Amino acid sequence: MTAPTAPAARETSQARDGGTPPRARAFSRQNLAATLLTGYLPLAAAVLVVFLPLLWMVLSSFKQPGEIVTLDLKVLPEGLNLENYAVAMTTVPFGQFFLNSTVVTVAGSGIKVLLAILTAYALVFVRFPFKKLIFVLILVALMVPAQVSILPNYILIAGMGGKNTLWGIILPGLGTAFGTFLLRQHFLTLPASILEAAEIDGAGHWRRLWQVVAPVSLPSIATVALVTVVSEWNEYIWPLIITDKPESMTLPVGLTLLQNSEGNGAGWGIMMAGAVLVILPILVVFAMLQRYIVAGLTQGSVTG
Repeated sequence: MTAPTAPAARETSQARDGGTPPRARAFSRQNLAATLLTGYLPLAAAVLVVFLPLLWMVLSSFKQPGEIVTLDLKVLPEGLNLENYAVAMTTVPFGQFFLNSTVVTVAGSGIKVLLAILTAYALVFVRFPFKKLIFVLILVALMVPAQVSILPNYILIAGMGGKNTLWGIILPGLGTAFGTFLLRQHFLTLPASILEAAEIDGAGHWRRLWQVVAPVSLPSIATVALVTVVSEWNEYIWPLIITDKPESMTLPVGLTLLQNSEGNGAGWGIMMAGAVLVILPILVVFAMLQRYIVAGLTQGSVTG
């Protein structure tokens, strides 16, 4: 009879000496219960908390006033009536609001992402005095609430003549501490060999940034871009303060005018339709960028 192998001998010895118990089977009751209680049930609860209000908003946008303001709960609308959407788009200058939001979001988020890339690259790959101090100041800015700077920004922008202008909405939020911090942390993980090879080939900082660093960091840049676009599109407090004319308002602020014009109970369906129109472009942007974000979770750098 042949002697037992080393792993088999160790398992036999552990079982004989009262060592660690054998692992439970993958489909045992214990593993299934732990998976349900600690995994699927919390995940399902989180999805319902986020999804149910959105579903209720979409369904309410098709309901008539008698289906919303009633003692009998009606979950599904009686029909897919698009009248609420037509009223929401004609009661207020919806087209102007949409154009303003598009300009503010594209220009603001584009400049923010560009500045974040340049700043993060400089903090990682460029040598200059007080670099660590500057990064600490960026972290401090990340911890300060944005509401603290509303009054100074209003005094500055209004003094510059930026009230009721699109550049007055864009200018105060061009610096992004979050994007700079996130990209800096990612740039630190890049292998030094690819940058050294580019430097040997005679590439300067500009070529190294756009031909080496940016392409391999595309998922992280897409993540920063998505967060920035969502933040710019949904920004409400600052545009509400700096604008008081419909021709310069963005979509979230324009919903305030829609609420004021439809202040009675008959306007709930119209306001829900307006809210759906506001969030729909962001869902499209997320659908376009989500594959880059998922790739960023599993991306690894390969060196030659």
